[in-house]
Amino acid sequence: MTQSIFKNTQYFILDMDGTFYLGDRLIEGAPSFIEKLLESGRDYLFFTNNSSNDVETCLNKLCKMGFKASEDKIIISSHITIDYIQKNYDGASVYLLGNEKLTAHFKSAGINLTQDKPDIVVLGFDTSLNYKKMWDAVRFLEGGATYIATHPDVNCPTPDGYMPDVGSMIALFETSTGRRPLIMGKPATATVDYLTSYLACSRKDLAFVGDRLSTDILIGQDHGIPNALVLSGVTGKAELEASDIKPDITVDRLADLAPYL
Repeated sequence: MTQSIFKNTQYFILDMDGTFYLGDRLIEGAPSFIEKLLESGRDYLFFTNNSSNDVETCLNKLCKMGFKASEDKIIISSHITIDYIQKNYDGASVYLLGNEKLTAHFKSAGINLTQDKPDIVVLGFDTSLNYKKMWDAVRFLEGGATYIATHPDVNCPTPDGYMPDVGSMIALFETSTGRRPLIMGKPATATVDYLTSYLACSRKDLAFVGDRLSTDILIGQDHGIPNALVLSGVTGKAELEASDIKPDITVDRLADLAPYL
């Protein structure tokens, strides 16, 4: 057992669905991992790419399952996207493909939302997406608007199977316009930069834990940050064996990481 992999880690960045809970239930042993992590003098953040949720929704879901967290422990890909726009396109107008929660987040951050001739098209996880929205987005992209997506996940796991996520819409718009977006969330560098600023730390202080190779593990692999894959969510052993993306550690569930602390 290589405990030294986390010797410099001060903050564990934990994925949520498939890692800490599955559907509407906590994964066995997940809360005890948090307890042991805090006892070891480390800390954590929850990070979800799911931009159809807001912080309040995430906190309420955790609370209903019996786990209490504070608002400052939840980071969503929408935080990264808003921060990136504010730093690089201050004052720009944005056409947002997003549900009410995502729209409210952008408005509360002071982003200039518009329905006509935007400077930027932002593709979020829009659970209220319709044909009119897609058609308008295509027109704006063909007109030369900057194109940003909150995250790249192709599917979102649900108790009833997968639902199409932002990555699926990226493929749709690419087929129509030939364009691909600048992607935020995991595994983007913008996410690492946001986290180190938010936590006032360096990359060596971080570790990523999650159930998805192409986001949770790739962000660590691409940025030299320790990472651990849990097999309690979307990634199975067969997919892991076939993938070029290899985690530093693989465990069945979050609780099995405790001995590495």
